[in-house]
Amino acid sequence: MTQPRYDVIAIGNAIVDVMSPCEDELIEDLGLAKGGMTLVDTERAEELYSAMGPAKEISGGSAANTLAGMSALGAQCAFVGQVAKDQLGDVFSHDIRAVGIDFDTPARDEEPPTARCLIFVTPDGERTMNTFLGASQFLPPEALDDELIASAGILYLEGYLWDPEEPRSAMRHAIDVARKAGRKVAFTASESFVIDRHGDDFRALIEEGQIDILFVNENELASLTGESDFDAGLAALEGKVPVIVATRSAKGAVAIADGTRAEVAAEPVEKVVDTTGAGDLFAAGFLTGHARGEDLETCLCMGAICAAEIISHYGARSEADLKALVSEKLG
Repeated sequence: MTQPRYDVIAIGNAIVDVMSPCEDELIEDLGLAKGGMTLVDTERAEELYSAMGPAKEISGGSAANTLAGMSALGAQCAFVGQVAKDQLGDVFSHDIRAVGIDFDTPARDEEPPTARCLIFVTPDGERTMNTFLGASQFLPPEALDDELIASAGILYLEGYLWDPEEPRSAMRHAIDVARKAGRKVAFTASESFVIDRHGDDFRALIEEGQIDILFVNENELASLTGESDFDAGLAALEGKVPVIVATRSAKGAVAIADGTRAEVAAEPVEKVVDTTGAGDLFAAGFLTGHARGEDLETCLCMGAICAAEIISHYGARSEADLKALVSEKLG
């Protein structure tokens, strides 16, 4: 097997995040599900945007956020995702390349416009996301470069993108390419509602041995396995997925690989400002450690450090030097 050119290549939604602080009353007035992620159409997106206060715009999307964290830690990464030929498409493309990630997916000429996620952040740091998927859900298999997919040690797939037909086909194709090349496939479940819609697909991939590294949180683990007890959920997956990573928010995280279980506490933070991207950055730390051959506990610690940094400020991109933070805390 040839040495990989990239540590990770990810396929995910190419989204521009629009973040704005708000009071709990606005969440109620707009009829939003606090702390959740809701898909919205063009009309609802325009309604919500008009209700937002001063906002910050930056390229986002779950897998793209993970790669940005990995790049900050020194990993070599590439991203595959669909934008349109419009202003937000230019914003996304510039931002992701500016943090050292290769991104060469051709932009679409047609409607709809580039995706955006409208994020309302309440005083307790909870984020309520409303996502207009736009162009991101029209990533066709033909947009993939098989040689590029095969050149990464790990293929990382974003569960959110499993919903629309075209990118689902693209990701299935990418899994085939990666496995034939002897590479690992990592998958993040993304959100319980995604599992509710496509759990049979995900369970089939697991049963067929197509997933090497699985990221879930407590709720997603329960949805995927049907087990309300956390440890019972882990036991249901053990032996079917080589590496299982389950995050538990303030209760830390657990990983199981080849019968070995590791557990870490959450890193302390002075104040939780915004939980946007916490899971994404946890995956960034863990995957970077895994790509470097670190042990399970070290990988979990790296994930916890990155997640703690991201929840200490607004937005899903790090403001502190992640590499220095990890070095300082782990030595």
